[in-house]
Amino acid sequence: MIFIFIGGGLGALSRHYVYNITAQFTGSLMLWGTLTVNLSGSFLIGIFFQLMEYTLQHPSDLRSLLLIGFLGAYTTFSTYSLENYHLLKQGQIKLFLLNILLNNILGIIMVVLGIFSVKLGYRLFIK
Repeated sequence: MIFIFIGGGLGALSRHYVYNITAQFTGSLMLWGTLTVNLSGSFLIGIFFQLMEYTLQHPSDLRSLLLIGFLGAYTTFSTYSLENYHLLKQGQIKLFLLNILLNNILGIIMVVLGIFSVKLGYRLFIK
């Protein structure tokens, strides 16, 4: 439980900073900050997952720290859902659909890229 607690605190702080840094570049918190956090979180979960597959037989503490704690607090599905609700309520159907497509399609692509990056690094530097 302590690993989830520590990871959650670090993930929440990281989310806050990434979200706000994105806002400085885009001029808006809504959508772009959430998209940046969700895509980077998807990439990181791919990396962490594959690293654990390669290096640890029973990674329960590290899994609790990184996947459940850190990334659980870092990624923003509830924010994403609320933003989509507001887009629908405001009648911004095209932006609503774009937001769904970007978060879901690109999120899956980022997981695959994270896994691929570790596999490639493993082949190049470990084996």
